[in-house]
Amino acid sequence: MTRPLDSGRRTAEKLRQLGHEPVLLPLTQPRHHREAVAEALATKPAAIAFTSAEAIRAVSPADIEAHAKTPVFTVGEASAEAARKAGFLSVTAGPGTGELLAQQLAERGIGALLYLAGSPRSPAFEEGLVKAGIRFQTVTAYDMQETEWSSAELESLSPRPDAVLFYSRHAARLFLSHKDVSQRLGHLSGIRALCLSAQVAEAIPAGTGLDVAVAANPTEDDLLLLLSSRLEPKSL
Repeated sequence: MTRPLDSGRRTAEKLRQLGHEPVLLPLTQPRHHREAVAEALATKPAAIAFTSAEAIRAVSPADIEAHAKTPVFTVGEASAEAARKAGFLSVTAGPGTGELLAQQLAERGIGALLYLAGSPRSPAFEEGLVKAGIRFQTVTAYDMQETEWSSAELESLSPRPDAVLFYSRHAARLFLSHKDVSQRLGHLSGIRALCLSAQVAEAIPAGTGLDVAVAANPTEDDLLLLLSSRLEPKSL
């Protein structure tokens, strides 16, 4: 599992319940920019958009309380659930991608919003907003910093994992370029690369030897369903 540690632990628990053996190898960890978020929220935006749950975690409890009734739009149901748990009261879940979320906002007549985003990120949502003529301010709520694997984490690469979950293009690129991956695993032939979306899969070049599969919908539940598409025992 290549997700940051906090989100990776939650996914690991789901995997255990499904009978898999998860291995946590976070490639990045988030650094929150709460001051920038607070300054942006002080402008009292008419609506707020999130395309990741991590951006929600970058909003301080005090700011969430102050903006609890502000309409919030999220990319999908998972981020919507995170927003509700954080304390936002008016939350609308999007269809699962940034492009479709922008279309949804246009259909609802949203004229302006604050987009609390991460870095790096897909440009699809912002491009969709521009195309729809929606005025927006983008504020980087967090950025992802690369992490080093400990010796104990490196040992978890032996024996070779049967599958690797990729939630973003950035994670896929980092994994494939990681020096310890090539040193420990050698050729990747036979390892399943399970991708949250087709856009994520596009970051995996031909010739890696990975067996690439894409979730039917860009949700974690559909991603994990790919693990049950084969009968032999699996570890991650």
